[in-house]
Amino acid sequence: MTDRQLPRWSELRPLLRTKRPTLNPTDRRLANALTIADLRRIARLRTPRSVFDYTDGAAEAEISLRRARSLFANLEFRPSVLHDVSEVDTTTTMLGQPAAQPFAFAPTGFTRMMNHEGESAVARVAERAGIPYALSTMGTTSIEDVAAAAPRARKWFQLYVWKDRSAGEDLVKRAANAGFEALVLTVDVPVAGARLRDVRNGFTIPPTLTAKTVLDAAAHPAWWMNMLTTKPLQFASLTSWKGTIAELLDMLFDPTMTIDDLAWLRSIWSGPLIVKGVQTVDDARRVVDAGADAIVLSNHGGRQLDRAPVPLRILPEVAAAVGDRTEIYLDTGITSGADIVAAKALGADACMVGRAYLYGLMAGGERGVARAAEILTTEVRRTMQLLGARTVDELNPSHVRLP
Repeated sequence: MTDRQLPRWSELRPLLRTKRPTLNPTDRRLANALTIADLRRIARLRTPRSVFDYTDGAAEAEISLRRARSLFANLEFRPSVLHDVSEVDTTTTMLGQPAAQPFAFAPTGFTRMMNHEGESAVARVAERAGIPYALSTMGTTSIEDVAAAAPRARKWFQLYVWKDRSAGEDLVKRAANAGFEALVLTVDVPVAGARLRDVRNGFTIPPTLTAKTVLDAAAHPAWWMNMLTTKPLQFASLTSWKGTIAELLDMLFDPTMTIDDLAWLRSIWSGPLIVKGVQTVDDARRVVDAGADAIVLSNHGGRQLDRAPVPLRILPEVAAAVGDRTEIYLDTGITSGADIVAAKALGADACMVGRAYLYGLMAGGERGVARAAEILTTEVRRTMQLLGARTVDELNPSHVRLP
């Protein structure tokens, strides 16, 4: 028989710990988000379906995106033990300049639709985190306003080649005058991909008030109130648009662009040039031979050609082919800091993340973006420690095995 006795107050008191309640609802939501997946769930609840699906979705059957995430999920880490990892250095270099983390914030279009704080909020978080931020041609904050919002941030400008080359030249000049460090030329959008979620949702820029969206507004009053009572959407590169995203892309972008056009771009831009959307080893060689300072292995987050190559799968071969001549960045399918570490180990110089910070933006504005950055940086550090790597340069293919 077990002997029992009533506990004394002196024994109970150390067990009773009170926690000061978090009164601000946004802070409370974000504090409970431990992963990017948690931020995604919050974002889905707080954002109209058409806006969430624009961010979350991909092209056609969304096979490319699922394959990319599956490869990250199914790879195997191979830790090396008995190393002093009490201090871990996550810094790396991007375009020869230091970055506090081995990732940057990728360019994303129409960002102020996810949350009214938009690109300026993302740039400010990047500035504080010590990482680059790329403003999209299809952003909803002007080049000059982003520069003013985060004057000390490392800012890159992402460019699509337009049918109207003079408009592209004007954007490049504005970016140079505003102090943007690098140009990111995206080359995987000769025409718009078939993003079926957007078609089914009747998604337009900006969202139009139909019977469907009015009903959705009742479930997301804060989002609609912010959109209707703050500054109207201002695009980084055009004044307005009333049609669908696919119609906009097909109207603006030039499907006749070839590798020879890189010379034209070099003639109007003197800074570093990053080419985004490389998906084969042969194209990596061609782009590097044409003078790119960095390439981004990317299938546009699965949003263009469905069943396109998975960037992580081709990374080791691309790194072996051109890694000694250019910097290699990687995107698509990244949902954690562990994914970033795996890509770094397999030959990437850094990663670019888009959806991850957009989920944070939708979940809580600038504070949500900061929470996304905090989650990723914590996961990067912890994964490095568990692998036995004290610096990002110690990460190598022996730490990862692909299925």
